Amino acid sequence: MPRRNRLLAPVAVAVVVIVAGLLVAANFVTDYKWFASVGYTSVFWTEIRTRALLFVGAAVLMTAFVGASVYFAYRSRPLTRPASLEQQGLDRYRMAIDPHRKLFFWLIAGGLGLLTGASASAEWGTFLQYANRNPFGETDPQFGIDISFFAFTYPFLRVVLGYLFAAVVLAFIAAVIVHYLYGGVRLQTQGQRATPAARVHLSVLLGVFVLLKAGAYWLDQYGLVFSDRGYTYGASYTDVNAVLTAKVVLAIIAVVCAALFFANIYFKNAMVPLVSLGLLVLSAVLIGGVYPAAVQQFQVSPNEQRAENPYITRNIEATRDAYGITDAETQTYDAETELTPEQLSEEASTIPSVRLVDPSVVSQTFQQMQQVRGFYQFPDVLDVDRYEDAEGNSVDTVIAARELDGPPEGQDNWLTRHTVYTHGFGVVAAAGNQVDGEGRPVFTQYNIPPTGELSEVTGEYEPRIYYGQQGADYAIVNAEPEYDYPLDADESTEDITTSEDVEGEGSGEGAGADEARAPADGQEEGSGEGAEQSPESSPEATEGGGQGGEDPGSQATNHYDGEGGVQLGSFFDRILYAMKYREPDILLNTAITDESKIMYDRDPSQRVEKVAPFLTVDGKPYPAIVDGRVQWIVDAYTTSSGYPYSTPIDFSQATEDTFSEGGNNATALPGNQVNYIRNSVKATVDAYDGSVTVYGWDEDDPVLETWSDAFPGVVTNRSDIGDELEGHLRYPDDLFKVQREILKQYHVTDADAFYGGQDFWDIPADPTKEGDNPEPPYRQTIRYPGDEDAHFSLTSTFVPRGRENLAAFMSVVSDPASEEYGRIRMLELPRSKVILGPGQVQNAFQSEASVREVLLPLEQSDSTTVTYGNLLTLPFGDGMLYVEPLYVQAQGEASYPLLQQVMVAFGDEVAIGENLQQALNNLFEGEEAPLEEGAEDADEDAGEGGGGGGGSDALSQALDDAAKAYEDSQQALQDGDWEAYGKAQEELADALERAEEARNEQEEGD
Repeated sequence: MPRRNRLLAPVAVAVVVIVAGLLVAANFVTDYKWFASVGYTSVFWTEIRTRALLFVGAAVLMTAFVGASVYFAYRSRPLTRPASLEQQGLDRYRMAIDPHRKLFFWLIAGGLGLLTGASASAEWGTFLQYANRNPFGETDPQFGIDISFFAFTYPFLRVVLGYLFAAVVLAFIAAVIVHYLYGGVRLQTQGQRATPAARVHLSVLLGVFVLLKAGAYWLDQYGLVFSDRGYTYGASYTDVNAVLTAKVVLAIIAVVCAALFFANIYFKNAMVPLVSLGLLVLSAVLIGGVYPAAVQQFQVSPNEQRAENPYITRNIEATRDAYGITDAETQTYDAETELTPEQLSEEASTIPSVRLVDPSVVSQTFQQMQQVRGFYQFPDVLDVDRYEDAEGNSVDTVIAARELDGPPEGQDNWLTRHTVYTHGFGVVAAAGNQVDGEGRPVFTQYNIPPTGELSEVTGEYEPRIYYGQQGADYAIVNAEPEYDYPLDADESTEDITTSEDVEGEGSGEGAGADEARAPADGQEEGSGEGAEQSPESSPEATEGGGQGGEDPGSQATNHYDGEGGVQLGSFFDRILYAMKYREPDILLNTAITDESKIMYDRDPSQRVEKVAPFLTVDGKPYPAIVDGRVQWIVDAYTTSSGYPYSTPIDFSQATEDTFSEGGNNATALPGNQVNYIRNSVKATVDAYDGSVTVYGWDEDDPVLETWSDAFPGVVTNRSDIGDELEGHLRYPDDLFKVQREILKQYHVTDADAFYGGQDFWDIPADPTKEGDNPEPPYRQTIRYPGDEDAHFSLTSTFVPRGRENLAAFMSVVSDPASEEYGRIRMLELPRSKVILGPGQVQNAFQSEASVREVLLPLEQSDSTTVTYGNLLTLPFGDGMLYVEPLYVQAQGEASYPLLQQVMVAFGDEVAIGENLQQALNNLFEGEEAPLEEGAEDADEDAGEGGGGGGGSDALSQALDDAAKAYEDSQQALQDGDWEAYGKAQEELADALERAEEARNEQEEGD
């Protein structure tokens, strides 16, 4: 070949290597700068050091072992080789290789070493857990060893054993090739097939391999706690009584066989290794395979329930402990299907707390009413938090951050996407239990700059959101003028309904709620001329935005003064980031100065995962206003797949529901098998400066303690969580989903009942959505039966396996301020009584004539679309109440869903109304009086038999009349006299009304 062509290939290779090296170096340096910007360089260096240590160790081991084997095979080659066609053919290869044998040697040995090192470096987490292991303080039931051995030590020993096996196998293959190439091994020659040196060499390698196999057999006995041979996960009857013995015996036989291989150094007889190898294979088949199979077939299968009973018990106890459900309580709940007036009156106080606003439906409403500009975005599923109202009452609140989706249409280019439209602005919140007369959410925080009742409670806060779940992958601030907010917001929102606009409390649908609401005070000018700007939106922060907003469409701009981002302080820094993002404009833009900063890895979940790479984050980070800043709160988990006897689960499947379908839960737990989980960490990410704080929540978790020792200084003490932040923490969604998935079976704690499986449950499909995805858990404030107070909770339902009726109701207290936080309770419905499940209730709504009369015109109209909201289930009056809001949306791009009807179900009865109060009145025909505000005490007094607590003659008489009317109505029901029943109900209503009037008069007199 011409000299030019011969040089072309090496030069091309060199260029590729140099470019690749520069890109790797750029990523390395920029990663370090990112960690430095958040103050966690120790995490960066710990991972780098560990990876480097494992890389070097594994590479040296593989290179040395394979290299030594090749070297010995070459040095022990025969000086003369028998004349044969085989050797004549090999001579050509020997002549081609010999001049370059050192190059071939290092390419083979070094190449295998590099590949092995790269593979081993990926096991850095396994090594760190082993090196920093903390005891669990609990032992497994089979071997009596602390669980930390199975969680931390056993996986590491398996990894080490795997690399040793690989080294021996590759060394053996390399030795055979070299021996064959240089005549030490002859396949086609008569007489000796191998030289004595080759037999010794290969016998030693086989002996080492068999010795490692003995170690593997010995280690296998501990791996039986992860067996799936039996009825449940973990060591079964056959594993304990047959396989365990077989593993020990095979380990001893393997040691004997290894000794025979080593003895062949002296015997130098090919029969010795062959007999040893045959003995090992035969033993593995008979002892390791046939014997356990025979025990399973002839001892276990005919008596499986009795034989497996103790091992099922082990599995139940271990699984419940590993998933944190050991203390989950199950109580029989003999749900009533009819309510008495007394029960109805007692439940009246729970009605105002029912969350009608569906966070998965009103996202469109938020988008239309509070998007302000087309480049702002809200998530498809909003979050549910709780905030105090002006009176200090905790209110379930639907909340979302107004994030930046990207530049306006037609202006999307590199400059605008990465340097101008850099941040979102503020949060939008609405009361979860209120809508106005038109069916719109009642906003407690709205507009730009932020205003509303929520601001009065939380105080003014920094509204700019530079770090969130939307927007470009990186942003450069303090370069071009950054768009902040519009100064003329007349066209941004119309008819905002606020909590001050809604008369009364409760569901916001009482008297006067049907009247049209005027815009909130200051809505039109609040963001128009900056009259209500927060300190952060002062004129100093609006350079270039005009004064007073006199020009329609003028805007405020912002100069970032936070601590977030990496300083672009030099031309070299700009080169690094231009290479990282393959973007030359970072170099060419002259507005980027020493004051400019680049922000990247801006997603809250991503930031927490980088700072604490040992954690798995929850799929639903949510914003909260804490101490004058918007903080993203991220729940995170420590997990393990090494908990003995605990049934593994696939997190990606367990956490899937209609809320996570379609990528809404993009940071959901990964699709790997784990069998231990703890919500050990609560993390926060500041939306303005991106600072990350990782708080230890379950500080007794041994997995967290292990990782904390591996990464000292990363996890902050739980005691450092402030009261305001703690008030917004909650029980995490994904943990609850995993636990309910496990509780489908593991609510059964008796081994015999578990074996039968008749009492297993399923999670119902979401009846309000198409498909068969599980119904998501719902956040709502409920009063659990037997509790005096209501709690902010996370709830779900179960149905029997293969059926649709309701089997159980599950809830966990989600408020950390409560002593009951994390308490999992389940109401198990009687098996002898059919209580409608969610799917059946949805069908009942569709088939009930009175409901269809309302639904049919809405569904058949070409001008509207009907959307079914979340079907809430809650304990109510010693029974189960279903509440489902119904949204109607007009056709057109500018329309949004409005809550127009509410459907309710109790027992076998369903009803519909324009609001919750009306729906309940229609459901409990004629019983509306006890539900009215203030009637509860009167009804309770009436239920005591009357005459016992009245402070006046009128009150006592009214209570006596109410008690008599109630008794008459019950007698009429027994007699089937509906006319008498109706008359008694009218008398009861009249008596309760008189009692209420008398009580009010008495209080006024007092």
